[in-house]
Amino acid sequence: MPDPDRASAFYQDALGAEQVFRAPLSDDGRPAVVDHRIGDSSFRVSPAVSSWGWHSPRDLGGSAVLLEIEVGDPDAVGERMIAHGAEVIVPIENRPYGKRSGRIRDPFGHLWIITGELR
Repeated sequence: MPDPDRASAFYQDALGAEQVFRAPLSDDGRPAVVDHRIGDSSFRVSPAVSSWGWHSPRDLGGSAVLLEIEVGDPDAVGERMIAHGAEVIVPIENRPYGKRSGRIRDPFGHLWIITGELR
C-alpha cells in the first residue's frame, strides 16, 4: 500500500475490519504491517517498499490478485466501499452460479469480489 494507515482506515470503515496490530517501520511512524480481522478471517496491509520487492497495484500497473469476501449483505458492503472511494468494476447482482456478487476496486488498486447469498 502506498499509505497503510489510510488503507487500514478504509478497510475498517468500508468492510468493518478490526485493526488488531500495528507495527511501526521507522521513526516516521509509518507501519511495517497492520493486521486486521473480519469475523474469523485476518489480513495484513504493508507499505510498498520496492527495494524489498513489495509493490502496490499501481507499481505493477494493476492488481496481481483478486480478493474475495463473503458477507451477509454484499450490496451494503459494496455501497460502503464506494462511499469511501472504491470503484465498481462489475456490478453486484445475482449470478447464475447461485451467489450475489460483483467486483470492486478499492482506492489502493486492489480488486475485491464482494459475494453473498442471492436476494
